[in-house]
Amino acid sequence: MTIVTETVFTQARLADGKLVDIRVRDGRIAAIEPAGKLPPNGNGLDVGGALVVPGFVEGHIHLDTSFFGDRWIAHRPCTNGFDVQERVTFQAENMAAAAPMAERARNQLDLCITKGSTSMRSHVMVDGSVGLKSLETILDVRDAYRDLIDIQLVAFPQSGILKSPGTPELLDQAIALGADLVGGLDPASFDRDVTGHLNVVFDVAQKHGVDVDIHLHDAGTLGAFTIEEICARTVALGMQGHVAVSHAYSLGDLATDALGKIADLIAASGVAIMTNAPGASHFPPVARLRAAGVTVFSGSDNIRDSWWPYGDGDMLRRAEIIGYRSAFFTDEELSAAFDVVTAAGARALRLEGYGLEVGARADFVALAAEHVPQAVVAVPQDRRVFKGGRMVADKGRVLR
Repeated sequence: MTIVTETVFTQARLADGKLVDIRVRDGRIAAIEPAGKLPPNGNGLDVGGALVVPGFVEGHIHLDTSFFGDRWIAHRPCTNGFDVQERVTFQAENMAAAAPMAERARNQLDLCITKGSTSMRSHVMVDGSVGLKSLETILDVRDAYRDLIDIQLVAFPQSGILKSPGTPELLDQAIALGADLVGGLDPASFDRDVTGHLNVVFDVAQKHGVDVDIHLHDAGTLGAFTIEEICARTVALGMQGHVAVSHAYSLGDLATDALGKIADLIAASGVAIMTNAPGASHFPPVARLRAAGVTVFSGSDNIRDSWWPYGDGDMLRRAEIIGYRSAFFTDEELSAAFDVVTAAGARALRLEGYGLEVGARADFVALAAEHVPQAVVAVPQDRRVFKGGRMVADKGRVLR
């Protein structure tokens, strides 16, 4: 006999200000009606007029390298300006003395869930320096959290692909083992071979039918050239909507005309751009890219790791940071910053059934705010988080 589970959430405030009741049946939204229209049942929950929004999308994070919940590790500056390869060296040294990876990953997941993330994409190191060990650990953690948050894992060659012996084969094995996407890292400046690097990434993606998400820190025209090559490869292989470029700092360096041309190219190729609007760095111009039709999404990136000591796992605060650094002031602009961490993230991650509508998955957050613009600037911490209609976090605690 099939057991149907049903809950009616009453007095929920939507983004347009309307008070509604939401019926959830078997983890999906079955009905949304004006408040008082749905008959209550034994599993009713009064939201009390709180703002109800779709679950946040944590679109870029590193579960294997965070030290959140571990001892404090002081930040170590690069010796001569920002250098990815030097930071990778510092990371390896720090991780050798860190708490077990599974413990640190669980700490970070608990943090993100309590802040309202119901979906996540995490990059996990897979290269000649660590093999598949990190991925195997994070796959086990993902399985333990499967009822609390949906997690996509990217096989991430942190030590490069061509420079790290055996990495092409490891990326192939990683997808077979359970990783969902294949990643890359600075094809020009790290591996010094854009074509060779992209050949490996896209060959693995095509072989296994998976998506691509490439880290790109390179600035200026070098970074822009790499983006153009990624877009061309995406279109040639018919992978529009299946490729993302993370960071893409170079887009914040370009003159107006050059930016306009590459924004149109990115939009036409269906490549998504991830930015966390990091401090002291140029970052992609969110409004200009969105106006061109580019999907711009976000993530915490590093949380208290070897790259920087910041990060709280809060995608609502990330929307505030993006809005602040983008000089977003109007309600429309603040709502755009919110879209970057919600609906746009869902498009980039190709999440099924996302949103507050009948038939969608009942993944949502109840916030102490009157509307979305206020939530972005106030970042209220009084939150209840629901996954499939079940409350999974309340008052900063994960409910198991």
